[in-house]
Amino acid sequence: TALPTRSQYRSLWVGGGGRWAPVYMQLMLILSLQKIVKAGDKDLDGQLDFEEFVHYLCDHEKKLRLVFKSLDRKNDGRIDSQEILQSLRDLGVHISEEQAEKILKRVKRGHIWAPVLYMDKNGTMTIDWNEWRDYHLLHPAGNIPEIILYWKHSTIFDVGDSLLVPDEFTAEEKQTGMLWRHLVAGAGAGAVSRTSTAPLDRLKVLMQVHGSRSKTMGGIIGGFTQMIREGGLRSLWRGNGINVIKIAPETAIKFMAYEQIKLLIGSNQETLGIGERLVAGSLAGAIAQSSIYPMEVLKTRLALGKTGQYTGMVNCAKHIFLKEGMAAFYKGYVPNMLGIIPYAGIDLAVYETLKNYWLQHFAKDSADPGVFVLLACGTTSSTCGQLSSYPLALVRTRMQAQATVEGAPQMTMTGLFRHIFRTEGLRGLYRGLAPNFMKVIPSVSISYVVYERLKVTMGAKSK
Repeated sequence: TALPTRSQYRSLWVGGGGRWAPVYMQLMLILSLQKIVKAGDKDLDGQLDFEEFVHYLCDHEKKLRLVFKSLDRKNDGRIDSQEILQSLRDLGVHISEEQAEKILKRVKRGHIWAPVLYMDKNGTMTIDWNEWRDYHLLHPAGNIPEIILYWKHSTIFDVGDSLLVPDEFTAEEKQTGMLWRHLVAGAGAGAVSRTSTAPLDRLKVLMQVHGSRSKTMGGIIGGFTQMIREGGLRSLWRGNGINVIKIAPETAIKFMAYEQIKLLIGSNQETLGIGERLVAGSLAGAIAQSSIYPMEVLKTRLALGKTGQYTGMVNCAKHIFLKEGMAAFYKGYVPNMLGIIPYAGIDLAVYETLKNYWLQHFAKDSADPGVFVLLACGTTSSTCGQLSSYPLALVRTRMQAQATVEGAPQMTMTGLFRHIFRTEGLRGLYRGLAPNFMKVIPSVSISYVVYERLKVTMGAKSK
């Protein structure tokens, strides 16, 4: 179906002097005036001129067509109550057929004097594309559930660093328990993913701490050879246990903190904008990381430990406490907190940019991007996020490990930055980057596949 002509768009145009100001928009039954102005106002003058208005409608109509096609499961050009029922079930929302029929003939008013608008204009109990478009065209649904569902990000992808901004979930997903199924599936996927890539993660830690001192730690092959020679194949997974165990408490704390921060922000929207998500997600990440940070220190110490040095996690924790005191469990805390904002911010920004670019340029027949696009977007955004915060992550690891390295000076964060830059150069701040990047693609791929399987098993996705 061709897009409306310029004259058809002009028929929607109101206001003196070729301007669409909020007072006229109110007369046109637009419920979220500020959102539409913000979305379409390209020159940031607080108003929409005709060209901006046309651009907004064209862009929004593309999104509406994607949703219409995803709901039209019979591909007959019409949506009926059964299709609405099935689509909502897939989202974890269970309603009766009577409720589905009410949705078809749903009534909306702009204000008390406005005429009543019916989505099903001709009373056929089905909706065609024209009825769908006419009803929703001036309703700026920026977070359409059918599109959001495909693009869950932090729940799906686990690259070993839990600094991603939490995903948004609908009220229905929370009420029906679908949310916790998704989170449990994500935690399970993270456990499998981290275990599968644990040898690369341990190699990264060893290179970050010993890379400039050890002659045998000259590269990827040399590092693996040294680990196997020192402790056998089993030593490749040293420190993985605590890395897996901390997934559950960190995920739960981060999500609960995120929901509470959303309330404190005062947003009356079910989902937040990107800026609000970054603020809420970064604060939630800081709270979660603060709660489980001693486990991060344990993971680093276990990964650096020699064969027989510790009998397990409890023994390692006891050894650290008796020798160094409680403060040792928070070494490297400051650079870890400082790394949250660049990591989460860049990851979120890159992912949203890639997602929106794909939706605008390549989403023609479906809102489903497919596995390859999802993996490519997740891998790219995670890589960019890690690259931006890597020097802080390296300094954090060095501070966590200072007591274990003989002859190593006990330094503050700024002192360690200066020392590394002076003795090793800029390259020293990126030691271990190669194995870190090597594990991104397998981590993202494995976590995605396992997540999808677990969703089906737990009833969070229809087979």
